[in-house]
Amino acid sequence: MKKKEEERKTQIMKAAYNVVSELGYDNVTLQNIADNAGVSKGVVHYYFNSKQNILLELLDSITNQIYKYELEAIAQQQTAITKLKAYLEAVFVSPQKNRKFYSVYLDFLAQANGNADYKRINMNFYENCWGIGNEIIELGKKEGVFSKEIDTLTNAKMMRALIDGSLIQWLTSNEKELHQFYKESCINSILNLLQYSKE
Repeated sequence: MKKKEEERKTQIMKAAYNVVSELGYDNVTLQNIADNAGVSKGVVHYYFNSKQNILLELLDSITNQIYKYELEAIAQQQTAITKLKAYLEAVFVSPQKNRKFYSVYLDFLAQANGNADYKRINMNFYENCWGIGNEIIELGKKEGVFSKEIDTLTNAKMMRALIDGSLIQWLTSNEKELHQFYKESCINSILNLLQYSKE
């Protein structure tokens, strides 16, 4: 029974993700979510007591999934440079997935000012991202490929700023074919930031 309920909740969350990406946060209704999930509005109400409740859980879920995916990608690599490249491959996963996530994520960020829960989830996501950056930078310092003089946490934060800035700029350019250009430019910018040296 519990497995069935978890599957139904997941189905509703996927539907919420779809409709927020299509209609925008403000325009989504419980009926939209129910229709996309192929269930009645009453079923949605059974699992979630409000639209706000669904969307809060959705933001928490998608940011955690992305973090785990990125973490798994770097765990499979041994050196700082291969970890960095794996991280960027995991972040720039595909034009379709990036467009969907950032369309939804930017909508959530627009709500964050007046919502302490959204702020908390977003800060947790960024702290996780900075943790990945910290790991890569510290390893690179030990290997001698990144400057030992740079501050690790500051540069981990700037690394993620370059990633999100690149993807947001790509998204607003509305040119799908530039996805690869932004990914390569982002990697090069991060390497410059960390004062990459092959010696």
